[in-house]
Amino acid sequence: MRSSNKRLKSSRYYTKNRKGGFGKPLKIFLYLLAVGIFALMLLVASVGLGSAVGNRTEIYIPTGASYAQVEKTLRQSGNIKMYKFEIIARLKRYPSCVRPGRYVLQRGATAMSVVNKLRSGSQDEIRLTFNKVRSIPELAGIVAKQIEADSASIVQLLENEEFLSNFSYRVQEVDARTAVSDIPLTSQTVLSCFIPNTYYCFWNMDAEDFFRRMYREQNNFWNDFRCGQANAAGLNRVEVMTLASIVEEESQKKDEKADIASVYLNRYRKGMPLQADPTIKKSVCDWNLKRILKEHLSVDSPYNTYLYKGLPPGPICTPTLSSIEAVLQNKKTDYLYFCAKPDFSGYHAFAKTYGEHLKNARAYQKELNGMGVR
Repeated sequence: MRSSNKRLKSSRYYTKNRKGGFGKPLKIFLYLLAVGIFALMLLVASVGLGSAVGNRTEIYIPTGASYAQVEKTLRQSGNIKMYKFEIIARLKRYPSCVRPGRYVLQRGATAMSVVNKLRSGSQDEIRLTFNKVRSIPELAGIVAKQIEADSASIVQLLENEEFLSNFSYRVQEVDARTAVSDIPLTSQTVLSCFIPNTYYCFWNMDAEDFFRRMYREQNNFWNDFRCGQANAAGLNRVEVMTLASIVEEESQKKDEKADIASVYLNRYRKGMPLQADPTIKKSVCDWNLKRILKEHLSVDSPYNTYLYKGLPPGPICTPTLSSIEAVLQNKKTDYLYFCAKPDFSGYHAFAKTYGEHLKNARAYQKELNGMGVR
C-alpha cells in the first residue's frame, strides 16, 4: 500500500510539474504574440493613417501597367512618402491588382486612403474638350492629348467603314407620315457625331470607348424637340449638321447665323446650287484661301457646291451649338445671296436678287483689290 501511495503521489507531482512546465511558456508566447500584434497595429496605424501626400498630385496609370511602374510614377512626383505607401501597398496586396486611370491624390491624404483609391480603381474624371475641327485627323490629334488612346487608333477607327456601318442615324420621311429608316454612318458623315463641348469622362478610354461615348452624347442631343425642328425644316440630323458646318465656316457672328442658314435653306429648297465658298476650301484642301478664284470652282469634288446641287456628303467641320440652332431655327427670309461687307467687320450684306448681290460683291472685291489680296 505504501508503495502504491508513493507511486500515486509521484504521478500527481509529475502531472503538476508537467502542467506548470507547458503552461508558463504558452502564456509567455501568447503574451508576446499579443504585444507583437498590438505593435504591428500601431505601426500600420502610424504608417497608414499618417499623411503620405505632400502636395496635390495627379498620376496617370496606363492600361497594363505593373506595380513597379506605379511606384516609379509616384516616386518621380516627389510628393509621396514612399516607405509609407510601400508598406500599406504590400499589406493590402495592391501589387496584384493595379488598375489603370487618372488619379488625383489630395494633399495630406494618408497612405491607406491612397492605396484604397488605387486598388479599387476609383479614378477621377477628366474634362474632355474640343471645339470646331475640320477633319478626322485633326479631331484625333486634339482628343489623343486628353485621353489614353493615341491619334492613330482614333483615325483608324473613324475611317473604318465596316465598324461605322454598325451605327446609324434615324431619318423620318416627312411626306410618308411615320415612315422611319436608319442610315448607317460613314467616314464622310461620322463628324456629325461630334458636337463641340466639354465632356466629363475617364482618361483610360480607348478609341472605341471614345466614339461610343460621343455617339451616345449626340443621340441624347437629338431629343424629340430638336428632331421635330429638323423635320419642320425638311432635314434629317446629318443634313442639319452638314448645313450647320457651312454656317459655322461662313461666320463667327452669332446674331447673323440664322440669316445665313436661311439663304442656304432657300437655295436648297429651290433646287439652286448652294455655292458655298467654305465647301470650295474643303474641296481644294486649303482652309487658308483668302479669295476664291474660277480655277478653284472647277475642282471636281463631291464637296464642291458650285458644281453639284444639294448638300455635301457630310459636315465640313464640327459645328458649334449656335450654328446648329441657326439651322434648326428655320428662319423665314427671301434672301438668296450674301457677301462679306467691305468694312471687314465680319458681318455680311444680304440680298434677295442677283443684281443686289453683284453690287455688294463688287464693293467687297474693290476693297480686296485695294489691299492687294489675290
